[in-house]
Amino acid sequence: QVQVVESGGGAVQAGGSLRLSCVATGSGLSIGSMAWYRQAPGKQRELVANILPDGRANVADSMKGRFTVPRISRASAETTMTLQMNSLKPEDTAVYYCNARRFGKDYWGKGTLVTVSS
Repeated sequence: QVQVVESGGGAVQAGGSLRLSCVATGSGLSIGSMAWYRQAPGKQRELVANILPDGRANVADSMKGRFTVPRISRASAETTMTLQMNSLKPEDTAVYYCNARRFGKDYWGKGTLVTVSS
């Protein structure tokens, strides 16, 4: 079984920065890809960024230049990914979820709330 836990959310003023972390744990982990999604009130969940098994990172076009996924670290029973968010805007307010994919199965965290005030 894989467990996914996000951390680092909070309240920040527009123009500020936050760094989110996601930790996936489990025996014999072998995580393939990891991704960040977000869901704003009344909106569908959308992809923010992901890191593929080959290490390539992608960021959604609307967030390029502000968001980066600078690091993923892999160990035998733990994989960690961060999301660096700069120049935050009120429209970035959402619950941010981490997704870990292992052998074609998706595992989700419970999310961490990011609130950006103007």
